[in-house]
Amino acid sequence: MNKRSHRAIGTHTPRILLLTLVIALLVSLGAGVVACGGEEETTTTAGPTTTAGPTTTGGATTTAAPSTETTGTTQALPAAIKVGAVIPLTGKYSGLGAQVRGGYELAVKDVNDAGGVDVGGTKIPIDLQILDDESDPVKTVQQLETHSSKGVVAYLGGAGSDLHAAAAGIAEKNKIAYQGVAFAIQSPHQQGFKYLFSPFPKSKDHTKITFDLLDSFTPKPSKVVIFQEKTDWGAEMTELWKAQADARGGYEITVYEYAPGTTDYSSIIMGAKEAGGEALLAVPSTPDGLAMMKQVKELDWNAKVYFLVRAPDPPTFGENLGVDSDGVFLLPGWNPGVPYPGVKEMVERHQAVIGNPAVALTGPSYACVQILADSITRAGSLDRAAIRDAIAATDLDTMVGHVTFAEDGTWIDALDPVNQWQGGKQALVFPPDVALTAPIYPAVPWKDR
Repeated sequence: MNKRSHRAIGTHTPRILLLTLVIALLVSLGAGVVACGGEEETTTTAGPTTTAGPTTTGGATTTAAPSTETTGTTQALPAAIKVGAVIPLTGKYSGLGAQVRGGYELAVKDVNDAGGVDVGGTKIPIDLQILDDESDPVKTVQQLETHSSKGVVAYLGGAGSDLHAAAAGIAEKNKIAYQGVAFAIQSPHQQGFKYLFSPFPKSKDHTKITFDLLDSFTPKPSKVVIFQEKTDWGAEMTELWKAQADARGGYEITVYEYAPGTTDYSSIIMGAKEAGGEALLAVPSTPDGLAMMKQVKELDWNAKVYFLVRAPDPPTFGENLGVDSDGVFLLPGWNPGVPYPGVKEMVERHQAVIGNPAVALTGPSYACVQILADSITRAGSLDRAAIRDAIAATDLDTMVGHVTFAEDGTWIDALDPVNQWQGGKQALVFPPDVALTAPIYPAVPWKDR
């Protein structure tokens, strides 16, 4: 394989090591930060909710009041199970965060409408407490510490690999199990953390399915251009994409770099166009991806494949680009059309209860709550360590398929469906065993749209 690298836009950003040092300092001051700062308002979903919608099970249920019954420890059962979610409701990942929030809230409603989580024979509702980290890893750390001080028994993460990377060390320090979706970066899972879990495809899964798709096309787009974001995840994905190309043969890879937040991509787009690039691979945030694709059109680079991970996940991507979003491939980790038990009914409830369609991250976030509820039941306890051990032993059918975890907290045999924007919607196009429609290939030239 021929490879060319170009370092084109922006300056190198600090890598996760530097962020870790900042986080460590914040953690050491954590108590002071919580005590001295104004406390952020917490959104809470507690008890059987009053929002109308179908329940998952029938029959009478009992919700626990404060009880003297124990859970295998000396602690009495509480009136509700406190679970702390930190989600980017504002900032650059807010479009993803909205999807995650909807999935969590619907799953908690379904659990609570069925009486709650069975803890040693008593059903207790989940009290879901949500804080906004504003798409800022430093604030992710602060908000997780706030949740810890309020006695949550488990964490649910937001969206964005950098936010999850920041969260992993805090979960380990506080010994509170953490689940995260929209979380493909592998490096946090390689640091020996025991409290980190992710029922979501990782970079190795994303890069493999990318080249499975490219290999399926005739003729194969052999000249591949990578726009590498200058982040740890950007570097990880580039190296794994290049490894896939090397292993398969027949690909020429050209790499251009850009800094997050870049507004002018013209130099790297023109370089890719002049090099005859046939496929674009990149992992931009949604604002960066929108700017990138608008300029690809303006500069009339007509590639055969546009494959962006992360940026196209929110509905706003299609709303902003209109017909120009057609043909863009994405790897959101899920599609509401996947043929798994309960998905169709859950999608209908999401529309009725949340008020909008189930989308890319709805299923993975819903699955996190399924896994947590199942784990608490199997633990028979609200002890944080017992819940962690039960999550590690998960063997469960969920909205994303069957989930078991490797020792490092990654999903074994992760299912990684490929979506494509078609006609203003995300269509499930690959792999063939779950595809609902054929992919658009090659992409329609800009002048013909």
